Amino acid sequence: MPRQSRIDAPGALHHIIARGIGRRRIFDDDRDRDDFVQRLATAITQTRTACYAWALMPNHFHLLVRTGQSPVATVMRRLLTGYAVGYNRRHRRWGHLFQNRYKSILCQEEPYFLELVRYIHLNPLRAGLVKDLAGLDAYGYAGHSALMGNSANGFQDMDSLLKRFDGRAGTARKRYRSFVQKGIEIGRRPELIGGGLIRSLGGWASVKALRRDKAYIKGDERILGDADFVNEVLAKAQEDYEKRRRLASMGLTVDDVAGRVAQLMQMPVEQIWLPGKRRALVQARSLLCFWSVRELGLSMAALGRKLGISCTAVSHSIIRGQQIARQNNYKLIE
Repeated sequence: MPRQSRIDAPGALHHIIARGIGRRRIFDDDRDRDDFVQRLATAITQTRTACYAWALMPNHFHLLVRTGQSPVATVMRRLLTGYAVGYNRRHRRWGHLFQNRYKSILCQEEPYFLELVRYIHLNPLRAGLVKDLAGLDAYGYAGHSALMGNSANGFQDMDSLLKRFDGRAGTARKRYRSFVQKGIEIGRRPELIGGGLIRSLGGWASVKALRRDKAYIKGDERILGDADFVNEVLAKAQEDYEKRRRLASMGLTVDDVAGRVAQLMQMPVEQIWLPGKRRALVQARSLLCFWSVRELGLSMAALGRKLGISCTAVSHSIIRGQQIARQNNYKLIE
């Protein structure tokens, strides 16, 4: 059965889990962990992705992020590739470090946001990396210690989280810590990371009740939310897929996209493929990147090679191109 594509959109909330290949260790010492945190900070900051929670475990890590200027796939590619290369060099090894597919779960904001923050930040305690909540308060390789004011990382969005507890920082920290402490008593929450149908319906009890009533509702492993949220996300994903398939059936190529851009920007199409920093050229190439990747489904790597620029430059161009298209109401197909 083919793998399902990941679902993403600007502003989408994601719980991401990445594991070592064969569940091997991906962090051997603090040097590894420090390198990963530095790379995470760079990737999050450069892409303007909001990161609310994170935790490093010996053989995997968790993130709770909101899609910013770049798709989550772009953030993860930079993070995983860069870290794996550095790790292999430090430890004189070869081959893959991570499983081929990291897990990315698109999450409904309420009621899951705070539950996910707590779940992720309690991972080091549940795994025995620290012995109690006081140890977690000081554990520097999870976002909890930063929220408690005991560490600083420069990339974690703490303000928007703490404001959910109180407008005053000191009171917010106390209430947040109390919330986390209650999570210790609740125990593990498997419904937050596995079983799309199960978690979408509120757990096994709800599923069994529906089965008794002979009612069946669609679920999806890529989504955490209630049934309405799941169906809404899947409908939008299907709409985007159908749009790409329709463009593909028309035989539309990146050269056709360049022709459309040239028409709108009133310039010779040959100029679009030439390097330069003139405003009109930058706008044209940005629009080309946006439509080629987001509408046509071309990979950023392939487009980057054709334009002679890096994937990072393509990513930034996509963001500019999206803004240009919206501001001017430009359409790839009339």
